Amino acid sequence: MGTVYFTRHGQTVWNVENKICGATDSPLTDLGHEQAIELGKKILAEGIQIDEILYSPLIRAKATALHVSEITGIPAREEIRLKEQNFGKYESTPRDGEEFAKAKCNFICSFEGGETMLHLAQRIYNLLDDIKAQPDKTYLLVAHNGIARMVKSYFEDMGNEEFSAFKIKNCEILKFEF
Repeated sequence: MGTVYFTRHGQTVWNVENKICGATDSPLTDLGHEQAIELGKKILAEGIQIDEILYSPLIRAKATALHVSEITGIPAREEIRLKEQNFGKYESTPRDGEEFAKAKCNFICSFEGGETMLHLAQRIYNLLDDIKAQPDKTYLLVAHNGIARMVKSYFEDMGNEEFSAFKIKNCEILKFEF
């Protein structure tokens, strides 16, 4: 049986400002860097066995992954499919906006210039299928809240409302088994 771990990047400037980052780059705050370092220490302290770190190309996930890699010695490489969903017209708007919350429940909505949930599901599910085909290798995926939702939905049945409401804290680590 294969295992994959997932973590969300450390805190960003836009997290603090309550803005939707999506596919837009927002750098880590000082706390975000500290969270990433603590995650690396936690992986070591708990003896979590990971063969490779795959990270989103966005700077917040890359910086998080590189901190973890530096502390743990686990090799890390960019995986384009882990890039956060493009939320189109909602990028940089308030995270708790009522209109955005409704739009997130419509899986074929492109957010006027963004990416639909179905397109996101296709690329994340394809990545997870590729990982599943390597049951002897354990990965840590370093990405985003939207990606966390999709990864969880790959492993567990979720209703639309549960899916759209699911959140993961910065540098929280989840474990999934195939």
